[in-house]
Order: sequence, then structure tokens, then C-alpha cells
Amino acid sequence: MGVRRAVEMVLDAPNKHEGPIFTYGPLIHNPQVLNLLKEKGISILFEIPDRGSGTVLIRAHGVPPKAKEDLKAAGFKVIDATCPRVIKVQTIIRKHSQKGYASIIIGDKNHPEVIGLLGFAGEKGCVVDNLDDLKSLPSFDRAIIVAQTTQNTQFFEKVKNWADRKYPQYKIFDTICDSTAKRQTEVRQLADSVDAVIVVGGLSSGNTRRLKEIAQQTGKPTYHIESESELDSKALSAAQNIGIVAGASTPNWVINRIYRTLEILPYTKKQSWRRMLVTIQRTLLLTNIYVSIGAGCLCYACTKLLGITDFFPHVLISILYVQSMHILNNLTGTKADRFNDPERASFYDNNMILLSLLAVIAGGAGLITAYTLGVIPFFILLAMSIMGLSYNRRLIPDWFTGNKYRRIRDVPGSKTILIAIAWGVVTALLPSLSGPSSISPGTAAVFLWSICLVFVRTAFFDLLDTQGDRIVGKETIPLMLGEKRTISLLKAMLVFVLAALIVSSALHLTSNLGFALAICPIFVFIVLSAHQRGHMLPGTRLEFLVETNFVMAGIVAFTWSALIS
Repeated sequence: MGVRRAVEMVLDAPNKHEGPIFTYGPLIHNPQVLNLLKEKGISILFEIPDRGSGTVLIRAHGVPPKAKEDLKAAGFKVIDATCPRVIKVQTIIRKHSQKGYASIIIGDKNHPEVIGLLGFAGEKGCVVDNLDDLKSLPSFDRAIIVAQTTQNTQFFEKVKNWADRKYPQYKIFDTICDSTAKRQTEVRQLADSVDAVIVVGGLSSGNTRRLKEIAQQTGKPTYHIESESELDSKALSAAQNIGIVAGASTPNWVINRIYRTLEILPYTKKQSWRRMLVTIQRTLLLTNIYVSIGAGCLCYACTKLLGITDFFPHVLISILYVQSMHILNNLTGTKADRFNDPERASFYDNNMILLSLLAVIAGGAGLITAYTLGVIPFFILLAMSIMGLSYNRRLIPDWFTGNKYRRIRDVPGSKTILIAIAWGVVTALLPSLSGPSSISPGTAAVFLWSICLVFVRTAFFDLLDTQGDRIVGKETIPLMLGEKRTISLLKAMLVFVLAALIVSSALHLTSNLGFALAICPIFVFIVLSAHQRGHMLPGTRLEFLVETNFVMAGIVAFTWSALIS
């Protein structure tokens, strides 16, 4: 929590505070994050100058109080990004130091957090990192014992046992961060159930090194890496089950990259039908062919709900439009994919011309097909295509001041909302406009069902990509609402659309197919719940499973049609 909070504060700083932006010392112990901040023009201030300007963010580890005072005196605006758990330890030390207590800090002497804590202890502060040094300390009349927030829990237990026996008058505060303690406990449990352990995090990160030590103590092969490029596939080839644990300062997008690489490792060992299946699966996802097939299946289900018999041109339009727009969206969204899905970003960089040509051909073929259905479908699809093409373009000139929303994409949450509406139009609204029944209450129900399913799908993918989206400045719905609220919103929408679908079928606003298609929102609800509980990690399998919901809608509709005919 503290690391994520610090990184988010620094990434948001250029839009909120006066530049230039600095961090006092490295923000966290993770090279990928530090390189990222450097690319964004955020510099590291190693020493405090006599005079300075701009904004300085205090690192997550905290600093001595004098350092903060000197930064302010030099002329900097100071933003404190210290982890709240560290601030709690600082407060404990300062409070007891003022009352004359000595402060015994259990931690690494050269760690920035410990250096910061020592600054609050005054003259009666001391740091120890082993029992021998602890036993050699002088006896204090009054003293407190605290721990570095990322300290080894087993070592601190030994310290507490020693103090209880030798100096029962000392006050002991268990200040190890609960997430650190939980992570150390879980790596022991994890190591018991796997053949090898991957520890992900900065090589200079103290808490990550401790995770490595704990995993090694179990006797399992343990590998400490900073990125997926360091994975030793030969060493891991004999492992049937591989555990992943990450340090506190490791971003989700780094963990996800490593998981994606390990996910396909079993299928790269030898030629097999499984390897071929995974290759086809990933290709369908990278080229957006699978999502466009899903759009066609969703459109087919919508036409069957509405009783439209001439479904083929509408299914074709849905496939072509979604294929075109999603390729264009990926071509312009490679900055975020660099963090969220580097394989996709590389694929689009290497095949930009071919994919652009495919998008143009698909978009043009969709418009021609729409024109054969009438002028209204043609102009609706044309307007949607123009809006899609202008999504990333600057619409309001620079000289028009006072408006930060110069492009459609600048509007928070616009991507998710517009994608859902666009899918709803091509899968449900256009077929109704071309059909004999035109717009009806049933059309509204089916339109709503389509929009909600697509909204949940897109928002869920945004949820998986929050860190990458924040880095490139995207304001998605999960970034606005937060993870828990977003999940709650998506689940509520699924329950609502499930009820709406059943009611519309019961009232004969749509066909009885609605009862069978209730499986779609239920299916997505189960996937969301499984991910929320940690049973499904971000990767190819999860992405393919979510997209399969639309294909399943088409299969259910086709089966229903075959049974009633």
C-alpha cells in the first residue's frame, strides 16, 4: 500500500504541483520504476542544495525530520510520500524520545527507512541487525524496541523473546508491516507446494532479499530476478509447479510480465498440440480476430432475441467494425501496452503497416455492407467510425485556454463508455433499425444487455491494467473509482442486466432465448469473483476466457434456434 501510494503520488505530481519534480533519494528500490520516473522527467535529488525550486517528494522510506526542514528552507515545495506505516513508527519513536526513552531499532543500519527513523530518536537511538549486537548494548532505564517495517518476522520474534527475559521493562512495539509479515508467511507456505520459487523485485530491496532468504531456507530452488528477461528457462524446465512472490516495491505490471512468460513456458518445451493451441489462442487475441468474432456472436444473439431473421449482414458489420476499431485502438495505445502487455506492444510495432491496412479494409467493408442496408445504418456507422478515428486527435486548439479536455480520450472513463455504446449500436441497434419491428421496448432491453456486457468486459480489462494506464496518464474508470468500487459496480451491473434480460423475456418483449442467455452475465460474474479471490491471474487464459463470453452467447443462441426450428 505504501509503495503504491508513493508511486501514484509521484506520477500525479507533474499535473498537480510546480515543476521541476524531484524525489529526495530513490523513491523505492525498484529499477524499472526508477527508470520510468527518469523517462517522465522526474529526477532524483541526492543532496540538498542551498537554494532550489520546484517540488520534492519524500521517498516511501521516509527521511529524518531535519532533511525535510532543510528542503523547505532551500525553497522547495515538499510533498511527503512516506509510507503511513513508516510514519507510525516515526511517531512512536518521536513520542518516546521526547519522554527520555532510548530507541532500539531492529533493522539494516544503512537502509534509508532506518536512517530516517534514527533521525527521530535523538541522541539515544541505536540500530542493531543481529542478536550479538543487541546483547552488547548498554542497559537502559527506559527504552523502546521497534522494527524496520520490512524486517524478518522470525528474527524479530527472537528479539522480543530476548527482551522479555533480559529487560522486561522495555516497551516493545511490533512495527513490522502486516503485508510484509503476511508475505513472509505466505512464501514459506508457497515454497512447500511448488518445485521452484521466483522472487521478483529490486536486487537492492531489503524486503525482497529477505523473501529470497526465506524461500531458500525451505530447500527449494530460488531465483531472484528483476524482469522477465532474467528468467532461466533451462533451470526451470524440470519444474512442474512454479511459485511467484514479489517484494513490496515491485509493480503489478512487472509481476504480470513474468507471469505471462511463465504461463507459456510448459508449451515451449516441445512440439505438441498444446503448444499449437496456445500459439493460435494468443494470435487470435493479438490480432483482435477473436474479439471481433465475439462481436459477431453477440450480434447474432441480439438478432435472435429480437426475432430478426436476416441476421447475416448485421453479424458481418459487427465483426468488421470491431475488428477495425480495436486494431486502431491498439495501434494508438502501445504506450500503455508497453507496461500492461509488452508482447502486444511489440506485435503492433513490428506489424504496424499490415495491421493498419487490415483496419482500413475491415472498416471500409463494414461501411459498404451498412450502405446495402440503407442510408441510416450507413451514416450511423460512418459517424461512429469518424468518432473512433478522432478519439486520440486534438479537437480543441491550444490557443483555447481553460479546457484540459482537448481530445475525446481526455474525458475520464470515455474509452470504456464509448466502446460499450459502439458495440451496443452495431450488435443491437442497427439490426433493429433495419428490421420490420424498428425500435421497441425489446430493442431497449437488448441494447442495454449488450452495452452492459461489453462495459463490464472493458472495465475489467482496465482494472487489470491500472498501473500501466496511470503511468501513461489514462483516466480509466478503475483509476477514478478504485479497485473495490469498480468490482462492486461491475457485479451490480451484471445482476441488473441479468434481471432485465429475464424480465424482458418473461414479458415477451424479447424471445424466450433470454432465459438461456442469462448464463452470460452469470459466467462473467463467476470469472470476476474468481479473479477477486486470487484464483485467476492476469494472462492469456484469463483474457481468452473473458472474450469467450461473447462467443458463448452466439453458441447458446445457435443451439436455441436449432432446437426450436
